[in-house]
Amino acid sequence: MANEQKTVEQIYRDEWGRIVATLIRLLGSFDLAEEAAQEAFALAIEQWPREGVPANPRAWLISTARYKAIDALRRKTRWEDAGDPEAKLAALVQEPAAFEEDGVVQDDRLRLIFTCCHPALNREAQVALTLRTLCGLTTEQIAKAFLIPIATMGQRLVRAKQKIRDAGIPYREPPREELAERLHAVLLVVYLVFNEGYTAAGEGRALSEEAIRLGRVLCELLPAEPEVRGLLALMLLHDARRDARMSRDGDLILLEDQDRLLWNRTAIGEGLRLAESALRIGPGPYSVQAAIAAVHANAASAGETDWRQIAALYDVLLRMQPSPVIELNRAAAVAMADGCAAGLRLLDALGERPELRGYYLLPAARADLLRRMGEWNAAAEAYREALGLVGLDVDRRFLSRRLAEVESSAIQAQAG
Repeated sequence: MANEQKTVEQIYRDEWGRIVATLIRLLGSFDLAEEAAQEAFALAIEQWPREGVPANPRAWLISTARYKAIDALRRKTRWEDAGDPEAKLAALVQEPAAFEEDGVVQDDRLRLIFTCCHPALNREAQVALTLRTLCGLTTEQIAKAFLIPIATMGQRLVRAKQKIRDAGIPYREPPREELAERLHAVLLVVYLVFNEGYTAAGEGRALSEEAIRLGRVLCELLPAEPEVRGLLALMLLHDARRDARMSRDGDLILLEDQDRLLWNRTAIGEGLRLAESALRIGPGPYSVQAAIAAVHANAASAGETDWRQIAALYDVLLRMQPSPVIELNRAAAVAMADGCAAGLRLLDALGERPELRGYYLLPAARADLLRRMGEWNAAAEAYREALGLVGLDVDRRFLSRRLAEVESSAIQAQAG
């Protein structure tokens, strides 16, 4: 019985998104599809320990869920539209089977991904709906990961589904002429989910794992798209360092100070292969960022990092995607390649840019270069400025430690 329970849990994790995607196509309703899928999984937990796991569990679950939906419509209990439930029922009963002749279920996940990330929905709704419908996370899990009340997240999901219905958003893949723009929005949502998890603790790790899983799904469904590979490579290369980037006390450890023996070499190997293939097909912003992460991953120690190559890659990235934040990262790479003074000149020029006003990493980067140059008082001033702008506690603690260090060095220098 324990084995069957474990099987159901694994199938839920692996197949939820595909099952719900097909049910939405068959039923025409997000809510009805989710409810029917949940009932089918509940029945599986009850029946499979007695009768054994079906030869095709996914097909069994979809078929069972479809009949559960038919029963629900017969009871006329719930339907999103104001139309006649009997008409809906008749159409559903006559709906062609969801399976091809060989019993393989049509894969509707691309329809679902592009619907969840439709430009008519705001970014918060896109992220929440993707995690709920594609990944199968509960409303409570999503709310906990984003540190917001469950009721707030629940309302966000309700409004997103209502928007899809009221705006008549089609449940389909975008036409070829819209694919590039629409895919960009999908990849951005996945990367936002990853970053939210990467910078958080506890539940945050689950978000990063879900983002990587979504990246794998996209690679499976869109194998010819280099930026899909590039994004997955980027996430894998960053996530490979997760266990080394925090101390046991939950304090941030910078890349140059990390124990590289803690890096996940399996994830790095996969990320390197994906990044190389993405660049070979056609470089884009995600694959270039993955290439930058690959340079770090290939360095046996911080001192062996090829900073000139990283700076050159940032030049390429800037031509593709002009951004003051990318310029800031490039300035840091130039500082490591050509000396702190060269990097500081670039940072001082960026300080005149209004787009970076209030961005704590700009004064934090200046403070770090001034610290390396032994300019203790100026470094302390820059750290104080960064502390006035920082948001996350983990970053605040790191900056506070650095400030204490340079203040101590300033006192010693004055005494000497």
